[in-house]
Amino acid sequence: MATEELVAPPATESGRLNKPWRALVALAELVVAAVAVWFAFDVWPRGIATITRRFPSGFVLESDRWIGNWMAFAILLGTVAALLVLDAVRQVLLAVRARPKRGK
Repeated sequence: MATEELVAPPATESGRLNKPWRALVALAELVVAAVAVWFAFDVWPRGIATITRRFPSGFVLESDRWIGNWMAFAILLGTVAALLVLDAVRQVLLAVRARPKRGK
C-alpha cells in the first residue's frame, strides 16, 4: 500500500495584513457605532411609560411600565456599537502595526 501525503497547494496571493485602507474601514465603523449609540439613547426612553391614575378620594397612584421590546432594541444597538468599536481597534492595529515579513 502506497501512502501519499496530502500537501496543501502553494498560496496564489500574499497573505499581507498591512493594508492602509483598513484605517478607512475603522473610521466608517466608528461613525456607524456613534450613530448606533445615538439611536440607543433615543430609543431607551420609549421603553418607559409612566401611568398616573387619580382616584376620586384624591389619591394619586403612579407606576412605571417598562416596555421590553424598546429596551431590548436599545441594548442591541449598544452591543452592536461595542462590537464595531472593538473591530475598529483591530482594523487600526492591522493597518498600522502589521508589516510584511522581510526576506532572509
